Amino acid sequence: MSHVIGYARVSTREQNPEAQEAELRAAGAARVYVDHGESSRFEARPQWIACLDHLMEGDTLVIRALDRIAGSELMAIEIIRDLGRRGVRIKSLTEPFLDVDTSTPMGEAIVGLMAVLAQLRISTIRENTRRGLAHARAQGRVGGRPSVMTVERTEAAVAMRAEGQSIAHIAKVLGVGSSSVSRALARVEEERAAFTSIVDGVLPARVPDGAPLDGSDRSSPSPR
Repeated sequence: MSHVIGYARVSTREQNPEAQEAELRAAGAARVYVDHGESSRFEARPQWIACLDHLMEGDTLVIRALDRIAGSELMAIEIIRDLGRRGVRIKSLTEPFLDVDTSTPMGEAIVGLMAVLAQLRISTIRENTRRGLAHARAQGRVGGRPSVMTVERTEAAVAMRAEGQSIAHIAKVLGVGSSSVSRALARVEEERAAFTSIVDGVLPARVPDGAPLDGSDRSSPSPR
């Protein structure tokens, strides 16, 4: 018998995961595993490991978003592949493009293309950074000031914002300026939007059940 299992994560122990848990249970999760104060950049999270051990073939893993289980696009894609090989499907409440059956040749091809595009984006960012630093050195500068919004702080900000917290409150909790929080959240949204647009561009359009594959409208009367 297949089951729906949920996984939630908060980046700091001060955050409350109840909102995530409620969303996952509303989506049908009979059991929800929760990690507190664990970074998504590391796979060795106690409850994540327990969740993976619990999942069986035919089960569905439901999450709020990919950033709850993975700290990078490539890491997320590898997790999707691993779960697919085990016969486990993954459902994101905020990313419907993840509803891909990786056990089929088409599904595996789509995930593979997603991995290539993600790596291309990472390589492009690295190249742009390298050129920027080279230009700064040519101008007599060593480089820019490091951002106060570390990966952990950015994750915490994203989670608190999803819970409805204000920018001012998030900044106060993290001990940084409101402008730093706003820039970090805007950067995350830009990256999500860019990745989603790329994926939407490569995923095949879904045809409703019973609809003709050639796109014609069978409900329209044929000309006499």
